[in-house]
Amino acid sequence: MEMTDILPLPDHLALEIRGQENIICVGDLHVGLESEMRAKGVHVPSRTHHMERELVALSDGRDRLVLLGDVKNKVPGSTQQEYAELPGFFRSMKRHYSRVDLVRGNHDTNIEEFLPEGIDLHPSTGFRIGDVGFAHGHTWPSPEVMAAQTLILGHNHPTVALEDSLGNISKEPCWVRLPVREGAIKRYMELPREIIMVPAFNRGLGGSPVNLARGRLLGPLFSEGMLDISEGKVYLTDGIYLGTIGSLMVRSASRVRTLPHRSRPYY
Repeated sequence: MEMTDILPLPDHLALEIRGQENIICVGDLHVGLESEMRAKGVHVPSRTHHMERELVALSDGRDRLVLLGDVKNKVPGSTQQEYAELPGFFRSMKRHYSRVDLVRGNHDTNIEEFLPEGIDLHPSTGFRIGDVGFAHGHTWPSPEVMAAQTLILGHNHPTVALEDSLGNISKEPCWVRLPVREGAIKRYMELPREIIMVPAFNRGLGGSPVNLARGRLLGPLFSEGMLDISEGKVYLTDGIYLGTIGSLMVRSASRVRTLPHRSRPYY
């Protein structure tokens, strides 16, 4: 299948891939996060049903859903919240999308026990649909996945730190498009032209600013200087292009706070 376009959906933290199939792609839902927060004394309502309703709304006119891993939060094991919410979530996705794919993330231990029949579970090395590869990002993708023209990754929960004239630093979820230089990663014969990092779909999660001077991105693809991170192009979730990571670099993380998301859809 030949892909024709890969577009972030404004303010939805989701990618749309248009081709012979129209695909929605999201990552890092971390269902069960609220149980972890509650154990630390922070009581917030579950966002699982909000995420479910948002994905159901996005299913109109789309054929396929790709979940980039870390659908569940607890590792190792599972929480009561995950047992209560994940089976219904997956059944709902199966009802509204013709196909549902899940790439195993590092938090997706024993995810099989939550999956109804018909959900395609892929290994952490990822899988391909035509010329697009999908992986969570915590392990090396397979050579087949790395041979795709575009590789889409989760795992890092990318945000961008924004510094105002007074030195206050806020952060917002962002998309990052990283060009890949030929021969940049020696262990593969073929490489994608571009890597797209997707923000976490769960809006209750924190994120790692990609433009902190002493920050680092997680996962083997970003280790040992194999990619020039400074060349990555940063986009806000409403589609505004901010510039490259190198041009947006900030030096201090001491006062970073989360900026309220503009025009967030509520479901």
